[in-house]
Amino acid sequence: MYSELQQIIDSSRRIVFFGGAGVSTESGIPDFRSVDGLYNQHYAFPPETILSATFFRRCTEEFYRFYRDKMLPLDAQPNAAHRFLAELEQSGKLTAVITQNIDGLHQAAGSKTVLELHGSIHRNRCRKCARFFPPEYIRDSQGVPKCECGGVIKPEVVLYEEGLDDDVLAASVHHIRQADTMIIAGTSLTVYPAAGLVHYFRGKHLILINRDATPMDGQADLVIHDSVGKVFSALHVG
Repeated sequence: MYSELQQIIDSSRRIVFFGGAGVSTESGIPDFRSVDGLYNQHYAFPPETILSATFFRRCTEEFYRFYRDKMLPLDAQPNAAHRFLAELEQSGKLTAVITQNIDGLHQAAGSKTVLELHGSIHRNRCRKCARFFPPEYIRDSQGVPKCECGGVIKPEVVLYEEGLDDDVLAASVHHIRQADTMIIAGTSLTVYPAAGLVHYFRGKHLILINRDATPMDGQADLVIHDSVGKVFSALHVG
């Protein structure tokens, strides 16, 4: 299977990559639904409640207690998957990385065209004056982080009940429509509307790499049930 994937990559000219939490698990960042993921942690509220716009408004301090504990992996480093994709982009074959992750590891590995569907922990702004704050400010603050103007600081991550950024969605659709190969990896393809972007692909090769089966397995040209980092470690660019 690896040799088949290598051949497809070698013959492709416009590859787009669509990734989820499984891309970053080998960097030590747990996904939401795995055995060790956030959905198996014990808090007073389930993660999908805490990470909602309503909860942020009503229980901001409790939101930040969870957020600091679970959503700020600032010491995490890019793994083999991130590095391979950056090299593939530098070679001219990969046109864009579309990610559901908010950790910024694709950029840390050197990727330039990264479309973050769910935002990023690295961008935080005052809700009152729009001043920018780095994630370290959130990490090192106590209680509800606030700006000098008195406004509450909010991470630019897409919470439950919030819509995705229209410009990011439009750019994602553009790259998917233009691609001759689409590699989907590390995602269960169950989170919408992000998962719906796959249906815009009209290219030649659809590749799925995920530990578990996905609803799209039957429509893919090649399915590999393994860790993303392991698969990409076996490949080369050029």
